[in-house]
Amino acid sequence: MSSDPPVLTKLSPRSVEDTVARFEAMLDEKGVKVFAIVDHSGEAAAAGLSLRDTKVVIFGNPKGGTPVMEAQPLFALDLPLKVLVWADGDQTKVTYTPPPALAARYGVSEDVVAPLGVIDALTDALVQH
Repeated sequence: MSSDPPVLTKLSPRSVEDTVARFEAMLDEKGVKVFAIVDHSGEAAAAGLSLRDTKVVIFGNPKGGTPVMEAQPLFALDLPLKVLVWADGDQTKVTYTPPPALAARYGVSEDVVAPLGVIDALTDALVQH
């Protein structure tokens, strides 16, 4: 088994800042709560360090996450959902752990994590032109 976490990465046609702003607007429009945006690169700069533009959007909906945590309490370690938006050279990438990988991590059926599958459609819409 690889020590690398199974993640999906999609390319955004926008800057990191514009991708995060678009994602926030999309989530708000759908009534999904944004719990936080962690600006890793901004915090690095505040500490006098350099880091490529790197932000994590933490979001979710209790209707989707609660049943998952009821089935496996340890799932709370990975909820709310998180999407990493980061600069890789001239490209902006959107990376997250797909629900089937989370199901495998916690030993639950993919049916249990099905409500979290919305992350795939959200990120697909996010990276469209």
